Amino acid sequence: MGKAMNDLNKRTFLLGLATTGLALSATSGFAESGKNQFSGLITPPSFNPADKARIKKATDFLEGLRTGKGRFEQTDFKGRKTQGNWYIARPGKMRFEYDAPSSLLLVSDGRNVNMWDPRLQSFDRYPLNETPLSLFLAQHIRFDQGVVVTAVSSNATGFTLKARDRRKSAEGSVTLGFDQAPNGDVILREWTITDMQNRATTVRLATFARDSALKPDLFVLNKPQVKK
Repeated sequence: MGKAMNDLNKRTFLLGLATTGLALSATSGFAESGKNQFSGLITPPSFNPADKARIKKATDFLEGLRTGKGRFEQTDFKGRKTQGNWYIARPGKMRFEYDAPSSLLLVSDGRNVNMWDPRLQSFDRYPLNETPLSLFLAQHIRFDQGVVVTAVSSNATGFTLKARDRRKSAEGSVTLGFDQAPNGDVILREWTITDMQNRATTVRLATFARDSALKPDLFVLNKPQVKK
């Protein structure tokens, strides 16, 4: 595999997980005609009552989520699959653990997002409020300000919301997939990030246990001592 493949895995990891929150400055590709020519902002479409209800269900689910954990599977644009564990404690905290051999680790502690790549012995840190993970981790989630929904579609298991950054000149999209039970309850099941070259990376939450008891140290990641 080597360093080159691990660099690719790291970029794919950041694309698939870190762009979850829709800060789409790392992706681009939508036509300029989608923007409001006077303000430079994307003008959201007018949705029918059913689609407005779906957007509200998605927002209510994300805002109502406090803790959760499970397994995820990521599929990149070449069909390569990786797996791992995920944990969330809103607001502010999240952890993704990749299985070996990549063993990448990403942790949001409420202030910063820290990433450790043991194969490259590299440690990166980003302010949480400058990363897209804030879509899930913010106290209040809005789909009508910096991030806007541009399309809603129903399917056999639930519905999807396609959204994008409303303000940035760099462009791209994310599609959030929700499963909906017969009683109307919804749960986030997957998201797909599409980049400027129409390459898609999908992260599917294979299992999802809500209201889980999580240890605080799951959300602490300090720079490891690098062996010389």
